Amino acid sequence: MRLAEIRNTKRELHYFQLRLGVAGVVVLAAFTVLFGRFFYLQVIQHQYYDTKAEDNRISIVPLQPNRGLILDRNGVVLARNYSAYTLELTLSKIADLEGTIDELATIVDIQPRDRRRFQRLREESKGQDNLPIRTRLTDEEVAKLAVNRYRFPGVDIKGRLFRQYPLGEAASHVVGYISRIDDRDLERIEEADQSANYRGTDHIGKTGLEQRYERVLHGTTGFEQVETDAGGRIVRGQSVQKLAPRTAPVPGNNLALTLDIRLQEAAERAFGENRGALVAIEPSTGGILAFVSRPGYDPNLFIDGIDPANWDALNNSPDKPLNDRALTGLYPPGSTFKPYMALAALELGTRTPSQTIFDPGYFLFGNNRFRDATAGGHGVVDMYKSIVVSCDTYYYMLANDLGIDNIARFIGQFGFGSRTGIDIEGEFVGVLPSPEWKMKRFKTPGQQRWFPGETISVGIGQGYNSYTPLQLAQAVATLANDGVMFRPHLVNYVENPITGERTTMQPQASRTIPLKARNLEVIKRAMVGVNKEGTGARAFAGASYVSAGKTGTAQVVALSKNEKYSEATVAERLRDHALFIAFAPVENPQIALAVLVENAGFGARSAAPVARKVLDYYLLGKRVDKPTEPAPQPRKRSDKPVELPSLLGGPDEPAAPAPEEGEDND
Repeated sequence: MRLAEIRNTKRELHYFQLRLGVAGVVVLAAFTVLFGRFFYLQVIQHQYYDTKAEDNRISIVPLQPNRGLILDRNGVVLARNYSAYTLELTLSKIADLEGTIDELATIVDIQPRDRRRFQRLREESKGQDNLPIRTRLTDEEVAKLAVNRYRFPGVDIKGRLFRQYPLGEAASHVVGYISRIDDRDLERIEEADQSANYRGTDHIGKTGLEQRYERVLHGTTGFEQVETDAGGRIVRGQSVQKLAPRTAPVPGNNLALTLDIRLQEAAERAFGENRGALVAIEPSTGGILAFVSRPGYDPNLFIDGIDPANWDALNNSPDKPLNDRALTGLYPPGSTFKPYMALAALELGTRTPSQTIFDPGYFLFGNNRFRDATAGGHGVVDMYKSIVVSCDTYYYMLANDLGIDNIARFIGQFGFGSRTGIDIEGEFVGVLPSPEWKMKRFKTPGQQRWFPGETISVGIGQGYNSYTPLQLAQAVATLANDGVMFRPHLVNYVENPITGERTTMQPQASRTIPLKARNLEVIKRAMVGVNKEGTGARAFAGASYVSAGKTGTAQVVALSKNEKYSEATVAERLRDHALFIAFAPVENPQIALAVLVENAGFGARSAAPVARKVLDYYLLGKRVDKPTEPAPQPRKRSDKPVELPSLLGGPDEPAAPAPEEGEDND
């Protein structure tokens, strides 16, 4: 018989009570910790987490300022703004970018070009998280997207201000354009300590006045507090005073230009299909009246990022429409240089107005014979006649007598070979040749040496002479203004769009050249003769005002000693450039201009008619409805009563005579 085990009930009860006590202590400790943490979060850290929660609910959104307008001198709008909706992607919030774009394409029209532009923006704007895939959405597209927004985290519809250039190509190089901010722009913004002011701004001035006056046009960014949902989308605007009140953006200032856009358009039409440049200046102030570079381009193409097809068309065009010829084009001045040479001779006492030379049709210098443009020469020539008929031989002799140092010192006073200081970026310096310049320009001693024959070619505006059309216009404006030079400028005044207050850009007289009045009168009278009885007479026949001018033709390529130049057989882009400088009315000059028509031959034939149309429009209000015809197919120079030209440049008609066969040229 088994003995029954006797259970120790008392001991089991003791162990149970012990376990229960331990569990109670643990539970109590746990609740104590939870309560402590709760107290810490809700009482001690209440302010911190309250602020964090508010920050999650309230976002501060930058408000883009309205960019300032650009207007011409008569109030015609050249650059303005309008608002539209864009479809934007926040890259950091989208897991499958390509898939999201594909789905969006089923709701709104997203073309392959939109995808290519978006990809290019990603590459160029690596520091930006928000990028547009479509701009200028229609109302129907906005409605479709609004209904489907919940499906697309990181996709937003935003109202944006867009820039527009209503006149298209007109004055495109002057106005310039804005485009999206890239990494280089961001670096410049940070260096200028403007990062805060460009929050919410996607575009910046890239060229022209848009670039030069970026800070004036941009304005000041504001901010607004908005309530957002869990996905970060804006629910509604707030006025939460305990954080900060709403700060409205301050619009950018407006620019009013000295430019007359109707004159600008008249000048552009006058070029027709020809390439070239024209700069017209008000001599008494330096205000730019017209600033033409042909061909131009449509700046509206660049605002959202130009598409590859248009970029290739512009960038690879042989006509180089993106080049600002008036500002950066460097050309020999040809015979437009001669009035300044004659004035140098008068001021330095090297010639008198009545002093004559005999022109047999050439100038002998050592073993070199430099031919004049006219076969047989011009006979007896004084200073007046030398300018009116553009006698090369006169200026060959004069250059040799003056010497290169005197030429460089005197001519340099008119701004040749120096930046004018115009209020637009990218101006080229040009070349005013001198022995000092040549020493700096070349490396070997043989190249650095200045040869006397080079002085002779400089005297007729050829050789190393190389200037911008802007410099030519500044020089003739200074001549018209009796030696008082004003800095060329495009902006007349800056206007505050809120108060209407205007800050005028006062004309700045950069220098006064000490010229004798009687000498100026000699040169001006001869330039009047150019348009009355000389090389510009045909273009200015019947003009009801008195103008002063000088034609010029600049050689593009050098010819060998025995090579005969024939415009009909030379490739179009190797033909001579046509030039013309003028001012009018002579008694009280209101406008001075320089015209360059590329590869168009004689200045009298191609450049002077353009100047006549511009002067007629500005002084008489005559419309230029029909553009100047492209330069006609030229005849061989043997068809004209002039001698064949050479590699050294020349007067209005040909370029310049070359040494005869068997002779050396310094």
